[in-house]
Amino acid sequence: MGEVSDRDDYEYSTSEDDAEYSWIGWFCSRKGHEFLCEVDREFVEDNFNLYGLRALVPHYNEALDMILDIERMEETPTDDRQAKIESSAEYLYGLIHARYVLTSAGLNAVLEKYYNAEYGRCPRVFCKDQPVLPAAISDVPHEEAVKVFCPSCEDMYTAKSRLDGAFFTTSLPHLLLLQYPDIKPPRQTERYVPRIYGYRIHKPKK
Repeated sequence: MGEVSDRDDYEYSTSEDDAEYSWIGWFCSRKGHEFLCEVDREFVEDNFNLYGLRALVPHYNEALDMILDIERMEETPTDDRQAKIESSAEYLYGLIHARYVLTSAGLNAVLEKYYNAEYGRCPRVFCKDQPVLPAAISDVPHEEAVKVFCPSCEDMYTAKSRLDGAFFTTSLPHLLLLQYPDIKPPRQTERYVPRIYGYRIHKPKK
C-alpha cells in the first residue's frame, strides 16, 4: 500500500469518524499546531476580515473553499495542483489566524490556552514555571518562527512550535495583558548569583 497523506487522514476521519469534523478542527489538531486557535467559521466567512489577503495567497479561492469545507463541482485537480492548494490553505489560515487572535473572541481563545499552559512554561528558573504566551519578533511572514513571551520576566524564548511567527503577531501577548491585566504576574527581577564555595564571585577590576 502507498503512504497515506495527512489530507487522506482528514478525509477518512470526516467520512467514518465524524461527519461534522471540519478542516479547521483537523488542521489545528495536527501535531505541531498546538499553538493555533480554531478560528470561528463566521469570522472566516466575513469578507471584511479577509481584506487584502487575496493578493498574498496563491489559489486563494480554492484555499478558502478548503478551509470552509466547500466542495465545488469542478474537475479533480492534479496531484501537484492539489498540493499547492493545500499549502495555500494552510498559509491563508495562518494569516486569518493572525487577525482573529487580536479580536475579543480570539483573545479569549488564547487566554484559555494560556491558563492550560498549552504554550509551555518559562524555562527561567526564577519564573517558577510561569505559563508563557505566543509572540513574534516580526509580522512579516516567513521571517521568523513563533516565539514565547514570559509575562513574569518579560523576555522572549524559543518556542516548541515551529509555526510562522506572523500567524501570531508581535502585538498578541501585550494586547492580551492589557485586556486582562489581572493575569499579569509580578515582574520577576531575581537573578542568579554565581558563587564558589558559597562566596559570591566579584567582577574583576578593570
